[in-house]
Amino acid sequence: MRKINCIIIDDEPLALDLVEGYVNKTPFLELKGKCLSALEALQIMNTEKIDLVFSDIQMPDLNGIDFSKTLSADTKVIFTTAFKEYAFDGFKVDAVDYLLKPFNYQEFLKAANKAQERINKPEEKRSGIAADDFIFVKSEYKQVKINLNEVYYFEGLKDYIKIWISSQPKPILTLMSLKTLEQELPEEKFMRVHRSFIIALGKIESVERSQVVINKERITIAEQYKNKFQEFVENKSFN
Repeated sequence: MRKINCIIIDDEPLALDLVEGYVNKTPFLELKGKCLSALEALQIMNTEKIDLVFSDIQMPDLNGIDFSKTLSADTKVIFTTAFKEYAFDGFKVDAVDYLLKPFNYQEFLKAANKAQERINKPEEKRSGIAADDFIFVKSEYKQVKINLNEVYYFEGLKDYIKIWISSQPKPILTLMSLKTLEQELPEEKFMRVHRSFIIALGKIESVERSQVVINKERITIAEQYKNKFQEFVENKSFN
């Protein structure tokens, strides 16, 4: 079984060193970097395939919760923090686990094993959504049916998502994170291209440099998603 590539993010050097020691003791983990900020981690993730992130939550510039929302569904997160009040936020963004400082190696290993199981276990086909081609979302105190073949794109706005569809001019607003939604959508039809956008691949009108045009709107393809998107374009290209 292959090793799991991981990085550590914490603005406290002593905390970084502690987790680094735990990672080095764990045979199935491969440390690819340790970072004092989430912005520093993004630089590594632009060049390395990272399976697992150990991240503090309370950090300058970009906190761990917001950082986790920018990651693809393939990258798992274990939060490490001294503040237990963040636990609910951690699980709301589908973190693998939540380690409350100070934690020992036994607690660390238990969380790492959970991550290994998630990463190596083939995911079941997503909730029957691909077969049904629709989902229900809560909007304005009711459950609204969304036909996926009508969706142009999903736009993240803090804890909300705007769903832009062809059957109406105004977006449908629902309380949900893009990361949670991304894990439920059929990946052959939708792709995340930016921390704030998941697009319907079948609705792409053109690709221009680092942007896609959908329904006359230009959506930027963020650096960390470019390789995956370019692979999709090349597989569909005849020249």
